[in-house]
Amino acid sequence: MWTADEISKLCYKRFSELPKRGKPEPGREWTLLAAVVKCSVSPNQEKVEVVSLGTGTKCIGRSAMSSRGDVLNDSHAEVIARRGCIRYLTEQLRMAVCGQGSTVFCQGEEMGKWKVQSGVSFLFFTSHTPCGDASIIPMMSDRQSQPCPPIRSDEVIPNGTNEKAGRVNLKRRAETQTDGINKHPRLEEPEKSEDELQCGGSLVENLTDNPAQAPAESPRSEGENVLTVVLKQRDNALTQQSLQDIHRTGAKCVPGGPEDPLQPGLGYHSTGLLRVKPGRGEPTLSLSCSDKLARWAVLGFQGALLSHYLQGAVYFSAIVVGRCPYSHEAMQRALITRCSEVTALPAGFTVQPPELLQSSLEFAHSQAQTEHNHQPGKGRVSPCGAAISWCAVSDQPLDVTANGYKHGVTKKALGTSKARSLICKVELFHSFLSLLAVTDKSHLPESIRGKELQTYWDYKQVAQSYQQASLQLRSQAFPLWLRSDRDLLQFH
Repeated sequence: MWTADEISKLCYKRFSELPKRGKPEPGREWTLLAAVVKCSVSPNQEKVEVVSLGTGTKCIGRSAMSSRGDVLNDSHAEVIARRGCIRYLTEQLRMAVCGQGSTVFCQGEEMGKWKVQSGVSFLFFTSHTPCGDASIIPMMSDRQSQPCPPIRSDEVIPNGTNEKAGRVNLKRRAETQTDGINKHPRLEEPEKSEDELQCGGSLVENLTDNPAQAPAESPRSEGENVLTVVLKQRDNALTQQSLQDIHRTGAKCVPGGPEDPLQPGLGYHSTGLLRVKPGRGEPTLSLSCSDKLARWAVLGFQGALLSHYLQGAVYFSAIVVGRCPYSHEAMQRALITRCSEVTALPAGFTVQPPELLQSSLEFAHSQAQTEHNHQPGKGRVSPCGAAISWCAVSDQPLDVTANGYKHGVTKKALGTSKARSLICKVELFHSFLSLLAVTDKSHLPESIRGKELQTYWDYKQVAQSYQQASLQLRSQAFPLWLRSDRDLLQFH
């Protein structure tokens, strides 16, 4: 049986073997990594292999979405990895249909339907806690085990110099908003008043002149002055305060629903809510990765199109998270509990909660590691602008994008096939149509057979079981789930 560390090591190794193109600049740029791992168990052995891998941290705004289906709306690593896996599953179905020996699928009981082979399963790896609800977690007091520690008070006051400037500068470094999506949880302290920011004077007077408000006195070694003791007491108070705060997510509550209270500390966020990822200056329609993973635990990660060919949905048996700020309770709440009571699902669909595990191994290109290795004069630390997709397919397995299009494409090529990512909607749709083309008419899925279908929207809508399961999920668990405008899905 594999371990969480073995899975993370496997994914990090696969990433290291990829070409340099699209990877973050060491010591200056960071990114997130996600992957789909196939597990094959036979009487003699167990084999695990990465079949899809993705990196990325960004999303495009609503106005940049395309009615041609040729732009990636969501380039977060989790989404990239899942879309690459759909490429992989489509090729595996093509091999099965053509009798070429798929390593994933075998003939199902129904005509034109396929099912995952016995002993084959899929698990999901992500180097960081998914954005959204799962990343709203208490701050850990053990800084050694926390990749992105809260601001330390001993860093705030450099040798008794201008404390206000020191604190402001440090806070700015910790919280600078980049020109893209910063998916790393924000670690911020409540704003301090002018009195609280003074190094001596009024702060000392406030604590010493009003014994009722002063912290309990701690033993003082010989030679320590009053100011030193007060600062130590203040540091202890800050430490206690950090235990009463949470990591914060940049994902915003969906419109029309409850909002975050935005209160200090633990009261900043509401939990259990659907959230949308922030865009480059404007809102997006992309739901958080926490929300999408929760959805895949009910509908499967194969999508509506491939469900035509499948006897049942394909689920992740486990989700492994790399070393980062992590809470099993928050993961359970965000990915499992919210959908645990969904019922009346059609045949082939069920609530399939994955096992939740964390690895002790951190991604070398995480934000925390990048900041740790950053050298002065190298420019500010920022998220990598590119997204990488790699999947185990025979043709063009690697796809590098930026701003939703192929990396390095010229403005002149925008709107043409040369600019398209291999995992954008229209390319995945064309791959599906190619699968239909090689399927014998007598073995076409019944949901498609004899129907006049033309657009991406048409083929999605006639996936009746999938759409019924989606309706049950929305009505019972996610009534505020945002849906793309129909006009954006009418491409051929």
